[in-house]
Amino acid sequence: MSVKHFRNLLDLESQELRQIISRATELKAMLAEGVPHEFLKNKSLAMIFEKSSTRTRVSFEVGMTQFGGSAIFLSPADSQLGRGEPVPDTARVLSRMVDAIMVRTFKQETVESLAEHASVPVINGLSDSFHPCQLLADLQTYFEHRGDIQSKKVCWVGDGNNMCNSYINAAKLLDFELAIACPPGYGPLQSLLDDNKDRVQLFQDPQQAVAGASLVSTDVWASMGQEAEQQKRLLDFANFEVTTELMSYASNDAIFLHCLPAHRGEEVSAEVIDSPDSLVWEQAENRLHAQKALLEFLLCS
Repeated sequence: MSVKHFRNLLDLESQELRQIISRATELKAMLAEGVPHEFLKNKSLAMIFEKSSTRTRVSFEVGMTQFGGSAIFLSPADSQLGRGEPVPDTARVLSRMVDAIMVRTFKQETVESLAEHASVPVINGLSDSFHPCQLLADLQTYFEHRGDIQSKKVCWVGDGNNMCNSYINAAKLLDFELAIACPPGYGPLQSLLDDNKDRVQLFQDPQQAVAGASLVSTDVWASMGQEAEQQKRLLDFANFEVTTELMSYASNDAIFLHCLPAHRGEEVSAEVIDSPDSLVWEQAENRLHAQKALLEFLLCS
């Protein structure tokens, strides 16, 4: 039987994605009710971190613990990857010791190489191209509060980064409209835009993009590895802050999401992120439940 990987959302079929979202909500309820669910007892997850993390590390470690398994943290300083061991060799070795590998890295090629040479599931915990685990939590949050996202309008405001790319993939799988507002030169992967012309539109005016949206999401303007561009990006993105005025153009029942950490006063105002329409804290919590559902899907189905 072939190994299932999660390199990006398109490793899933539409129904599989819906199944994971639904299961995440079930697991969330089981945890709240104190129902034991050690479905991965004695299973081990290797977690490779080339980028720093709060939510990714804690959610995967806690998730494996709640499932009765364990998680092993590996940074470049703690592993031979930091001393130049080839990625394929690391994949082959870890596959003989653990049941799954999660990687949080810069290059998508690292994720692809691990998956190509591993004999256990490989999970993309974040790369410069995609952040699919975060999308699982975002979608779970929307489904729990507003129902099915099919045929709804979603708006992404800001940098066309890994989150934006992942929202495009989500739009393809779950059949929703995606409006992207970003300055010239900061758009998402052109290949994704070309493949999704029927459901994705690119705008340079945030008000036009947000109009009628049921979900508005954003992220920091300078991601990890782009710190040297911070000042230029502050100028280029100055008109792309999500404010209460901008949110007023969205649907009356629109929710706001942010993958965090957030810079209040830059990509989002304090009034928006701390408003009743903001679900960012539950969104962050849902990383735990969504990733547990993903682990169960990859290791038990």
